[in-house]
Amino acid sequence: MAKADKATAVADIAEQFKDSTAALVTEYRGLTVANLAELRRSLGDSATYSVAKNTLIRRAATEAGVDGLEELFVGPTAIAFVTGEAVDAAKALKKFAKDHKALVIKGGYMDGRPLTVAEVERIADLESREVLLARLAGAMKGNLTKAAGLFNAPASNVARLFAALQDKMASQEPAAAPEPAAEPQSAAEPESAVEPGPAVEPGPAVEPEPAVEPGPVVAEVAAGPDAAEPEPAVAEPAAE
Repeated sequence: MAKADKATAVADIAEQFKDSTAALVTEYRGLTVANLAELRRSLGDSATYSVAKNTLIRRAATEAGVDGLEELFVGPTAIAFVTGEAVDAAKALKKFAKDHKALVIKGGYMDGRPLTVAEVERIADLESREVLLARLAGAMKGNLTKAAGLFNAPASNVARLFAALQDKMASQEPAAAPEPAAEPQSAAEPESAVEPGPAVEPGPAVEPEPAVEPGPVVAEVAAGPDAAEPEPAVAEPAAE
């Protein structure tokens, strides 16, 4: 192969490494051209099956930044560059290898790291995307049904209660709007004690008036205002 052709081949393989979601490395020793055509048909649109020399594949992997696969590039090497679902491509390769012992799965590369043979087989044993989506949809449907029951029960109760309240209010005459409840008054603060005023100094003690001495007892005559004063008694002449 001319040098220019090799450079083109390396660039093409490196581009396939970059554009693929996964790369599954196989050894096809003993497979016929018809077998390879059958294998490509079984992969369908999920992957492109490319045969190349190991030297070119190593250079292309280096240019694409794919590390850890050098030991797999031994013997007749062909790579399935996956552009669809890795599960579908792994299933197709595993099934074909079961029917054609000449095909050997050696490993792969996905999510930025190398894959062992066991990991590739585990991927092949996974359910397909369609099956997983169907199961997920069924699980979500069941959970949504349960959730709807949980949400509808309280809502229906509230609706029935609200309807009953409306019927009760409609059967009654409109009453005057109740006055807003008076806000509770805060406890009255105790009045502050009245400070006593300045003490009044006591004035000088009043001396008692002198007692009036009793005069001669005069016989009062119970009479009106015009009563005449009694005449003086006339002394009778002594008998001779």
